[in-house]
Amino acid sequence: MSIDTVGVVGCGQMGLGIVEACASHGVAVKAIKATGGDLSKVQARIEKSLGRRLKKGKIDQAEHDAILGRIEVTGDVEAVADCDLVIESAIEDFPIKSKLLQDLESRMTNGAILASNTSSLPLLDLAKLMARPEQFLALHFFNPAQVMKLVELGVTETTAPGVIETAKTFCEKIGKTPVEVSASPGYVVNRLLVPYLLHSLATLEEGIAAPQAIDTAMLLGCNHPIGPLALADLIGLDVVMAMATTLHKELGDPHRYKVPSILRRLVNANQLGRKTGIGVYDYSGEKPVVNPDLVPRVADAAE
Repeated sequence: MSIDTVGVVGCGQMGLGIVEACASHGVAVKAIKATGGDLSKVQARIEKSLGRRLKKGKIDQAEHDAILGRIEVTGDVEAVADCDLVIESAIEDFPIKSKLLQDLESRMTNGAILASNTSSLPLLDLAKLMARPEQFLALHFFNPAQVMKLVELGVTETTAPGVIETAKTFCEKIGKTPVEVSASPGYVVNRLLVPYLLHSLATLEEGIAAPQAIDTAMLLGCNHPIGPLALADLIGLDVVMAMATTLHKELGDPHRYKVPSILRRLVNANQLGRKTGIGVYDYSGEKPVVNPDLVPRVADAAE
């Protein structure tokens, strides 16, 4: 089966990254905003992202226009009926995601593949709700999806071998490297990454070092490309907390996925990282600075 048209349901940061990744490699893609609302804002975000690539010389004007020409922004969920592959990229909430997936499946053609971008929810439980579980799997992209090369390809015992091979071929077509993983929550990356992010936040809360010191230590001491606190801000602190909460529940580990109180406070204050302009760091100026609303001992240590 050839994947010629893709539907991406969910127009958040991750969803639009997947849209851009597909369109940048010659695939027609429908960006579907299932919750309704102003579609012009979605279009503007796509154009802004492509505009940055054009300005940096990563694409020329012809490529820019061709990519835009492959993207259709719509609020009509019925658009999935024309897609060979539909990728769901809604929030990490099981009731919301499961209801959406069942609705999408009911509108798709029998031969089309349905994929979830879930990073931590139990894939087996989602598969059990599908009328065609053999056509269902996970395609877990990483943020920013238009840049990051990895896709974790989560499969269940009911996923058809042909569907797995088609999904792998599709990932390679859009410049990604697929890694097949079992349906265990967290797959590989988040099972290892989430405890690291949580521990970096706990280290910050304990006043052991300032945010910049923690990030610099991991940058230079472990040769990481980005520090854990900056990475948590990039992913979204709400997403980090949601993943931790789910993994804590699903894997039954009482310590490894425990959410530190500093993370709860930031999320409750809607200070979610880069997407809200402030998280562990404040992004309102030319360069990120430490969030002044952090606990006093953290703010003091940063000065």
